[in-house]
Formats: sequence, C-alpha cells, structure tokens
Amino acid sequence: MTAAAAQEQTHADDSTAPVLQCTRLSAGYGSVRVVRDFDLSLAEGQVLAVLGPNGAGKSTLMSTLAGLIPRLGGEVHVSGEALPSGRAAAANKAGVVLVPDDRALFTALTVRENLTVARKAGGPGVDEMMDLFPALTKRLKVSAGALSGGEQQMLAVARGLVQRPKVLLIDEMSMGLAPVIVADLLPIVRRIADETRAVVVIVEQHVKLALAVADQAMVIVHGDIQLSGLASELAASPDRLEAAYLGEH
Repeated sequence: MTAAAAQEQTHADDSTAPVLQCTRLSAGYGSVRVVRDFDLSLAEGQVLAVLGPNGAGKSTLMSTLAGLIPRLGGEVHVSGEALPSGRAAAANKAGVVLVPDDRALFTALTVRENLTVARKAGGPGVDEMMDLFPALTKRLKVSAGALSGGEQQMLAVARGLVQRPKVLLIDEMSMGLAPVIVADLLPIVRRIADETRAVVVIVEQHVKLALAVADQAMVIVHGDIQLSGLASELAASPDRLEAAYLGEH
C-alpha cells in the first residue's frame, strides 16, 4: 500500500470510529438506578434520537453523559478517551456539551454576550451562528430574557455550538414550543451534524420530527432500552414504536 493510500484508509477508518461510546452505563441517584446497562456507539456526524415517555430516564442519561451526575456503573468514552464519572468540567473539556431542557441562558446578558462568554478559542463566531439561526440576527442586542421561547432555544443551541462540541446533547429541544416552531428547529439538528461532524444526541417528544432528522433512534422505558435501530426503520414501524412506549417487546 502506498503512503497516500494508507493515509486515505486512515481517514476512512477515523470517520467510522466511535466518537461517543458507552458500555454498560448505569445512571441514577444514590442507590436508585434510573438507567441500566446502557450501550451506545456513535460515529462523527451521527444523530441519535432518544425517545420515551416522561419519567423514562432520558434526562438522567443526558446529565450523566455531561458529567453532572456520577455514574452508578459502566464507562463513557469520547474519541477513545475515558471520561471520569461525575466531572462536568472534564466532560466539557473532552468535547461534551449539554443544552439542558431549561436552556440555562444568562437572561440579563444580550444574545451577543451569551455567545461571546461561552465561545471557546477556535470555536465558530457570532456571524457563523447568525448564518445558522438568521432569526437571531436582529436580536443580538436584546437580552436573552426578552426573547421568545423559540429564540431562546436557538440561542441555547448556538451557545452550545460555539464551545466546539464533539458531542452535543440537546435535552427536550421542543420544551414549551409550538409544533410549528419545532418543525423549523429540528431540521437544524441535521445541518449541525452534517456541517460540524459532531455527534448529536437529542431527547425529543415529537417522535416523527425527531426520526426524520436522526440516523439512529432508541426508545427508553423505565430505564431500559425497549427498542433501537435505524431511525428510518423505526419511523416506518409505528406499531413497534407504540408497543415500545407501552413497554411491550
């Protein structure tokens, strides 16, 4: 094999190597396991939709991946690097960024200030975020607290992106938003994954919209994975999805 061919093969291997990998991950609070024996492997640019009824353990999973909650078992790797349990700063340094369901914006700061404060060296700038979220262009000098719900969600995602994530976790992107706004926002998730090559994990209640932008999907019920597979296959099997939500195999 020539040097050029070897280099090409290396790039091909890198593109399919897992960026986010979980092995027998268990999560919860104290001795109570909310998520049990969770396995996952996602390569760069892939979108995973995490579905399931309220109280299934989805947000607990996201907080654990972000290091906000100590793991009760198992391992998490990002680009081959083992993440320490319950250390949010270490997870963030490794490239894991969480957009929480409450958005956690600095409401007294302007849109521009929120992005400037969060931006990591070498991360995309304000202009790039305005290209992704043009609705925010005329709101740069407006405080985050004065934005509409949809605008706040755009800002929350943009603030995550300026941190140069390898893994972007978006918890309940549609929380409190009208379906028409969700229909406009969720396709941006696909664009983010395609353009930045970050792994994106979304927790979402709008099942059809989520499956339309995701590569992989899983349904979690009572902390267990009831169903998983290609998003397109799950979208084509509404009966299987309904059964999974009801906890039926």
